[in-house]
Amino acid sequence: MPWIQTKLVAYVPSLPVLSPRPIVVVIDGFYLDRGFGVMLFRDPNGSENVYWFPIAYETIADYIKGIDHLEASGWTIQAVVCDGRQGVKQALSPHYPVQMCHFHQVAIVTRYLTRNPKLEAAIELRSLVFTLRQTDEQTFSTKLEAWHNKWQEFLKERTTNPDTKRWFYTHRRTRSAYRSLKQNLPHLFIYQKYPQFNIPNTTNSLDGSISHLRDKLRAHRGLNLTQKLKITGELLKGKYPKNLQ
Repeated sequence: MPWIQTKLVAYVPSLPVLSPRPIVVVIDGFYLDRGFGVMLFRDPNGSENVYWFPIAYETIADYIKGIDHLEASGWTIQAVVCDGRQGVKQALSPHYPVQMCHFHQVAIVTRYLTRNPKLEAAIELRSLVFTLRQTDEQTFSTKLEAWHNKWQEFLKERTTNPDTKRWFYTHRRTRSAYRSLKQNLPHLFIYQKYPQFNIPNTTNSLDGSISHLRDKLRAHRGLNLTQKLKITGELLKGKYPKNLQ
């Protein structure tokens, strides 16, 4: 409708006016179109999106930019929850407790092993990753080490290319799944080490907010990117119920 289009053109988006406070912050980027997205910072315990800005693509610098902005505005960052990209954890963990989302870790392992792995080693490893939410770091670490001890010779198996004579590890995807768990282990149980902060072990709260936004945008097809960004900003000001952690 022309009236709606006129209102959208005239509307100037703004960030919400919130009182700075100590928070756990869940961070992730999402895309409205190819090469056009939003970096979102959410307080899962207060069920509020506290900061966001447009991005071309998600970078480590965007995580740091957002946290620096929040701290400069008076917020106290108690901990960070993210999807686990390696550079982000390395950049932030010297300064804050960084919890990696369990669902993202499961997704990484599943991407390497598939949903229906055929190899016994892969079946066992995928079963192990599904125990993340019901266990603790010591128990999980012990079981992961036991899995590796059992299958270490299997993981060392090599295959030689008959044409190039070069070798490669036969079970590369299983090795990659294990390596992911091993590298991320220090960040998978941060939420248990700081119970006073009520750190979620997933990014569910943020994912739910984004899902709600996408549903709304789908109801208004034909918007250009500027209009999408304006509507997105207004919807992100909303306060939505927490997802189950």
